Amino acid sequence: MQGLISLGNLPAADLAALIFIVIAWALTGWLVEHPPKSRPSVTILMQEYRRDWMRAFVTRSPRIFDATLIDSHRQSSAFFASASMIAIGGGAALIGNSAAMQELAADLPLDAGQVGITVRILLPLAFMANALLKFIWSHRLFGYCSILMAAVPNAPDDPQAFPRAAQAAEINITAAKSYNRGMRAVYFALAALAWVLGAGALGLATAIAVLVMLRREFRSYSREVILHGGQGGHGSSALTGVIASEEARQGR
Repeated sequence: MQGLISLGNLPAADLAALIFIVIAWALTGWLVEHPPKSRPSVTILMQEYRRDWMRAFVTRSPRIFDATLIDSHRQSSAFFASASMIAIGGGAALIGNSAAMQELAADLPLDAGQVGITVRILLPLAFMANALLKFIWSHRLFGYCSILMAAVPNAPDDPQAFPRAAQAAEINITAAKSYNRGMRAVYFALAALAWVLGAGALGLATAIAVLVMLRREFRSYSREVILHGGQGGHGSSALTGVIASEEARQGR
């Protein structure tokens, strides 16, 4: 409680850096999930592939590959949920150890005292708590998706086959969205750790985290590959050359 009350006593630079990382977290998530139509993010592009996956799933036999893939998604979300819990537990243990906190406050280049360091540790813990909730929900949604997939009739010409596959696709997309939100929270938790070095370090780490995430969503090579397959060949010239060479090799 004392750490929370001291938020109002933060220096202006620290308060500005705190506001900056919170706004950056919110805006980055919004931009990734609501990108310009002229430049969709990887997250949006992958949504169509998930729908294609479920349409192909209807006619695939046997469906062992699909079961393995959805189980892999669940294991991934469970792993990050467990890692988030460990990180939260470690941070809480550090805050509860007054001797360790005093040593940390003495070693860091800040005149913040134990309470000030506590506030700076609470920020990454808050992001990790958000990540934990997102990963848990993602794990549960992938479980829902697996049940819907199991409810898809084996006969592709069954009138319920494609509608149920479409339902599974939308749940799959929602699960992936929650998973990606959890991953973004982890990125910002790592950036928030820089606050113990000062407001400038927090601002710089936040900017780096935002640039890394936006590059991976909007400027990465993997996006070019996904876009080339999903948008009719609008990838980079390098990618086009690789694909052309592969097609020529297979044609010989």
